[in-house]
Amino acid sequence: MFGILKKVFGKTGEAIKEVAPEKKKEITKEVFEEILLEADVNYELVERLLEGLPKKINRIQAFNSLISIFQYDVDWKENSIVPYVEMIIGVNGAGKTTTISKLAYRYKQEGKGVILGAGDTFRAAAIEQLTRWADKLDIPIVATRQGHDPSAVVYDTIEAAKARGLDHVIIDTAGRLHTQTNLSEELKKMIRVAGKAMEGAPHRKMLILDGTQGSSSINQAKAFNEMIGIDGIIITKLDGTAKGGSVLSIADEMKMPIFYIGTGEKPEDLVRFKANDYVNTILDEIFV
Repeated sequence: MFGILKKVFGKTGEAIKEVAPEKKKEITKEVFEEILLEADVNYELVERLLEGLPKKINRIQAFNSLISIFQYDVDWKENSIVPYVEMIIGVNGAGKTTTISKLAYRYKQEGKGVILGAGDTFRAAAIEQLTRWADKLDIPIVATRQGHDPSAVVYDTIEAAKARGLDHVIIDTAGRLHTQTNLSEELKKMIRVAGKAMEGAPHRKMLILDGTQGSSSINQAKAFNEMIGIDGIIITKLDGTAKGGSVLSIADEMKMPIFYIGTGEKPEDLVRFKANDYVNTILDEIFV
């Protein structure tokens, strides 16, 4: 796990090394501040993280400060409901379709039956891309033509899962935040229809955030959360950015589970996020 995270946060590590070129047993408070800012941690959060720390900081003190961000009550919403319906939310380009394929691959590797729902009917390309992934992974998909009602896709996908005795339903959604009112109403309708197809569905609404956008993606997260309520987050593309510290900012602002992080382009490139491992990966670049 540490090896994977070290690779994922490689560019963040390089940015840290520019500020703190040599690993030490202790660093000054000023250097720690500069490191956090360089890694794209929000300034206000950096100031809070530094509160109470001494002028010289060792690894244990730094760890306790950073890990405190993740000490909030969350509902992981994982249970034995079958089929378990997940709705995947996020703006276009954040990596939604690729992440759906990774989730589907993960469930299939666990021996679970999966079906996909191509609920982003606004873009023909989204339907085509998800269909290609379904074919590649040999997983069933419910899809329709561009412009059709995405709520119908939701209903049909859940009904198909129930009829076939499948374990997981993963539904794609549109992500055009520039027409926020329309998108909000569409997503709310999809959620209502999911509940009609199966009581309690969708059981989890997962937001995909593009790691290369760093802390600026928080505004997207807030917008979607206000629209429909988000249950958890997946962060993609962290391997392509030096903004790995933004994970701290996202966790601090949203106070909800970060379920997974994307570690590459292949279906298997999805790992469970563990706060301890994340913090230690960052600190490995600073302390001896």
